[in-house]
Amino acid sequence: MELLHNLFMGFPNLWGGGVAHSVMILSLVISLGLLLGKIKVANISLGLTWVLFVGITFGYFCFNLDEHLLHFLKEFGLILFVYSLGLQVGPSFFSSFGKGGLRLNMLAISTIAISIVVTIILFYTTGTPITTMAGILSGAVTNTPGLGAAQQANSDLNGIDAPSIAASYAAAYPIGVIGAILIFLLLKYILCIHTGKEEEAAKRGLGATEELTVRPFSVCVKNEQIVGRTVRQIAEISQRDFVISRMFVNGASSPTDVINGSTVLNLNDKLLITAAPRDIEAIIACLGEPTTVDWEKCDKGHISRRILITRPEINGKTLAQLRIRSLFGANITHVYRSGVELVAAPHLQLQMGDKVTVVGSELAISHTEKRLGNSIKRLNIPNLIPIFLGIALGCFVANIPFYLPGIQAPLKLGLTGGPLVVAILIGFLGPKFHLITYNTISSNLMIREIGLCIFLACVGLGTGKEFIDTVFNGNGLAMVGYGAIITMLPLLIGGLIGRYAFHLNYYTLIGVLAGANTNPPALRYANDLTASDSPAVAYSTVYPFAMFLRIITIQILILTLG
Repeated sequence: MELLHNLFMGFPNLWGGGVAHSVMILSLVISLGLLLGKIKVANISLGLTWVLFVGITFGYFCFNLDEHLLHFLKEFGLILFVYSLGLQVGPSFFSSFGKGGLRLNMLAISTIAISIVVTIILFYTTGTPITTMAGILSGAVTNTPGLGAAQQANSDLNGIDAPSIAASYAAAYPIGVIGAILIFLLLKYILCIHTGKEEEAAKRGLGATEELTVRPFSVCVKNEQIVGRTVRQIAEISQRDFVISRMFVNGASSPTDVINGSTVLNLNDKLLITAAPRDIEAIIACLGEPTTVDWEKCDKGHISRRILITRPEINGKTLAQLRIRSLFGANITHVYRSGVELVAAPHLQLQMGDKVTVVGSELAISHTEKRLGNSIKRLNIPNLIPIFLGIALGCFVANIPFYLPGIQAPLKLGLTGGPLVVAILIGFLGPKFHLITYNTISSNLMIREIGLCIFLACVGLGTGKEFIDTVFNGNGLAMVGYGAIITMLPLLIGGLIGRYAFHLNYYTLIGVLAGANTNPPALRYANDLTASDSPAVAYSTVYPFAMFLRIITIQILILTLG
């Protein structure tokens, strides 16, 4: 027993200063938390949040880390998490505001605004300290970076940590997960959702995700007004982005190998086109009428293959600059990037890690593959310079003060917002300056999960006693109630707005709501409801900006009402 006591309580003679003791405690907390996170009840799991609860338990029984080491690891873990997150979403962050993505983000902004208003109302009506309300808000919307932002904003304002932030976050987090799923079920009842119709619409890409995906279709040229015009001229007339990958010239026995902007269309030509579902009707109206062609049967010499962009010199180049059609006789029909499918328009810039769908002969695709790379081994080599250089810049940006009207204290992005902003900018602007910022999804996820686990474990270890005293001997039940209101009321109102004002498909709608609350368990639940990828596409479209907006608004709450 004495040996166990020395192991866990950090007997100095045994541990030589306590570093090994701190590492052991931290590793045990994370390991036990991850094991408990695999437990599911009704197919719902709290996931990594169990690391926080295990840390709280260890902290309550005084199994803790060195104070200075605890502070460093907490901040460093948060930096790793938000920076890796920013690098992942950066390439598609600004493009998510175009076309259909703008509507989805407007709904997410509305939902976030309602949750802020509800939080402020509860603050004034209940007299609960704003630090506690900020923690409840972060937990109710399952936003861990918001927890870090609230802690740092309070520390900058008052010079001390507020344990109530983490305690209230932990109290509200479970209801944040469960409450979101309950609202999804309630919306299905209130909106009288017919699952069959919604599923069919979701598979066709309808419901605001139609501009975030692409779909192939066949059309026969019947419009005499466009006969004799080139593909480039028709694209200008229709003002739509599309790619013609296969073409049956009227009277020919096999499809044409190469179609480019100079290809002339004639009456009764049959075309295989790839475009966003929202543009299909307009393109068909411009060209003629829909038709049915078994393209695989009529020409077995053409195949379709996905190719990875792995050559550094391709990074930042447009499809027009590559001249794949004219050089190799192959067509790139669409590009898959960060969960979003893009039409392969000539002006589209490629990035390392993009997946492109190429149609052509085996020989043409082979030449295209050599041009683009398609070497997974090359992508597996980590690019560490953008990570550490970006973190350094993020820490610099984190401490730049700026002032907002009505706020006396300067607002800083802090170690949550600074690295996130820099990572998004590097991820977005890197390819334009031929800077390779790509890391594999697995390596990015590894860095992100390690950072988040370290952060949650340190938060739990540092607030163990305060959590127990607050939740079980204080107003823990009230925290859960406030969390339920902040979780469910904005989602309910946002769901009604999304359905009746934005006319969103149900599966797209719940994806947006899960993204607005940065709620991965709710997304997993939404994905289980449908065979389509509408929830995931909608979630990935709004999640980056929702994460950033949550961080900024929580800081403003602390600085203005603290």
